[in-house]
Amino acid sequence: MKRRSMLSLLGAAPALLAGSKLEAAEKKHSHARHSSMGASDKIVGLNPRGTPPAIQLIPMAPRLTTLDGKTVYLISDGFPGADVFLNEMKIWFAKNMPSVKTIYRLKAGGFAADDPKLNAEVKANGNAVIMAIGH
Repeated sequence: MKRRSMLSLLGAAPALLAGSKLEAAEKKHSHARHSSMGASDKIVGLNPRGTPPAIQLIPMAPRLTTLDGKTVYLISDGFPGADVFLNEMKIWFAKNMPSVKTIYRLKAGGFAADDPKLNAEVKANGNAVIMAIGH
């Protein structure tokens, strides 16, 4: 059976035949190149990731003993459905803990992006945050 028809039966392109001849020629050329290197020659590889910066540890916020009379910010990063989920939480707080004030806000940017304006508002007026983030 011819190689061309056998490859077509296997679902491979006949161009593979040309590739095997090309690879053989490259191997022959590569071997001649490597044999010219001396024993003292070195190849140096560099790490493309570089050196990461030092990690700054930030302690967790102190826990609240109660939510009674507190303000809880319900923050969404814009992931689809997060607004519906946080609205249900707002309804739950109104029904089960009416002394808790809830404020819904949409965060600018994605989860990892900083929103200084919102952060300042939460620090000035809020006691707790529930943040809905997408996956």
